Amino acid sequence: MGIKFVISDPSTKKSHQIDVEKDKVVTIFNKKIGEDISGDHLGLHGYTLKITGGSDKDGFPMRPDVEGIGRKRILIGESIGFHPTIKGERKRRTVRGNTISEDTHQVNLKVMKAGAKSLEELHPSKKKEEKPAEAPKQ
Repeated sequence: MGIKFVISDPSTKKSHQIDVEKDKVVTIFNKKIGEDISGDHLGLHGYTLKITGGSDKDGFPMRPDVEGIGRKRILIGESIGFHPTIKGERKRRTVRGNTISEDTHQVNLKVMKAGAKSLEELHPSKKKEEKPAEAPKQ
């Protein structure tokens, strides 16, 4: 099972998802949220990407203010990992640290510098199949 990379391109306002095997992207392990990486690891030659977040294999979100690779239970208000229904509410939630490890399942990236080819050319998105129009019921 690989790692999913969700790459958002601010110039086109579109996101592209790429699945890559873990053994091919060992070089991004121990990188932290906010660091820039080269797109060459993902087959995006000439691109510079910034790590903006992610989640682990069980769906716990990565937080930039929690150091390390492990999970921690922190008391948080409205922010990443918790959206309260009552004003001023805080809860203790489990979150993942800010460092990419083997347990990371998804990494969110943002294009900082584009390469020669567009993301659409390098990784074409799959078109959704259109459902055939149903005949009106009588």
